[in-house]
Amino acid sequence: MCSNVDSGLPRTTPEQQGIASSALLDFVDAMDRQIHDVHSFMLLRHGCVVAEGWWSPHGPDHPHLVFSLSKSFTATAVGLAVADGHFSINDPVLSFFPDETPADASDFLAAMRVQHLLSMSTGQAVDTWPSMVDRPDGNWITGFLSVPVLAAPGTHFVYNTGATYMLSAIVQKTTGMKLHEYLAPRLFAPLGIENTRWQESPQGITAGGIGLSLRTEDIARFGQLYLQKGLWEGRRILPHSWVEEATAMQISQGDHGYPDWIQGYGYHFWRCRHGAYRGDGVFGQYCIVMPDQDAVLAITGGIDVFAMQDLLNLVWDLVLPAMGVGARPEDVASHQRLTELLGHLHLQTVHGHAGSPMAARVSGRSYQADANAMNIEMLTLTFAESGWTFSAKTGAGEETIPGGYGVWQPGQTALFKQPFFERTPIVASGAWTAEDTFTMVIRLYETPFFYRLAYHFVGDELLVEVQINVSLESLNPLLLTAHRR
Repeated sequence: MCSNVDSGLPRTTPEQQGIASSALLDFVDAMDRQIHDVHSFMLLRHGCVVAEGWWSPHGPDHPHLVFSLSKSFTATAVGLAVADGHFSINDPVLSFFPDETPADASDFLAAMRVQHLLSMSTGQAVDTWPSMVDRPDGNWITGFLSVPVLAAPGTHFVYNTGATYMLSAIVQKTTGMKLHEYLAPRLFAPLGIENTRWQESPQGITAGGIGLSLRTEDIARFGQLYLQKGLWEGRRILPHSWVEEATAMQISQGDHGYPDWIQGYGYHFWRCRHGAYRGDGVFGQYCIVMPDQDAVLAITGGIDVFAMQDLLNLVWDLVLPAMGVGARPEDVASHQRLTELLGHLHLQTVHGHAGSPMAARVSGRSYQADANAMNIEMLTLTFAESGWTFSAKTGAGEETIPGGYGVWQPGQTALFKQPFFERTPIVASGAWTAEDTFTMVIRLYETPFFYRLAYHFVGDELLVEVQINVSLESLNPLLLTAHRR
């Protein structure tokens, strides 16, 4: 049986749900050793949480930016709106946007249907997202419709975040509500998902394809709803037919790529090996539904895009084989070790020393920065026995980040630009990694990202290397030079 915890999902031991605690120990250990920067996971079997963990400073109450996992929620809104009679998946896309329809609209564009947006088969040869978000006028709909449709819609797959935005725009156009608002009473509230955030376009339309922030348990609840074919606590939330259609293969991605990216694509869900399917966001945001095992696995992270298949491999190699039929005998010793491990997961702080002879010489100095991409004009590092403080003056104002030695110090900043975020919650830690080098790590813990800044002090000069952990753009370090004022 499951036991309820603070009105959350019910909890049990793994053995009660037919899973060996020893296998989950191996899984968590493998994530820790082989897949760097997993932030959290939650495993459900037969509707019960059997294991959950957060790598500190991440925690169960922290929302996490889930990137393209947002797409599965947008598709769910489409399913609800279709069931409510607002539109059909066979409706032409142009029928919703007469004011933005190009005067020279091609026959292929005219043939594009809602279904083609859902299955990423719009006939466009590229992701439309850059053409949309880079428009000076902020009209992302016009940006999408201006990208040529070079093939008959429905004939080939091209991953297209702009297509998801168009679905969000259609929901807003037909329901009179932003997609986020439309989902609130129909999906979020029934599932107990609270305090969600979702980024919007300059037009005030929910971004759709990206930008949703959720807690780990929220992701797990969403997966459990799909596993239960749209039922939640005996109430029909989603039509059974929509769940079946959305999670079935609607189009092939071809046979070139990683194994779990060539199993077929549904309506904003990826098919997986072993009869599973998933919602999927870059840098390790997963909602994996395993119908054959009656299981759901939610994961958040900040992992390299090339390690995303490696993480799925661990699920198939270590978790799937451990799921038996019926309860197992309790393994008290293994379960205790698993509980202890899950309670002490953490991401490493900077390895080094709390002090250096250099600290007293440079503490409190102001350095004038040369022109740089972070727009820092002046910076100062102040060192004390209890911690350190980084201060920066930018064209937008003053920024102060406190940090600790061997511990994470909370704060917030606008120094590291994140799309749609004004100020980002952070934690910071630092250490002297050489006599003349102080290194700090600043984690934007509601996102996949952290920044490593190495300050090299040479006489009156300062060289700062700024490195982000993961990115869809360049990973080359930013070099910032400064001079003692």
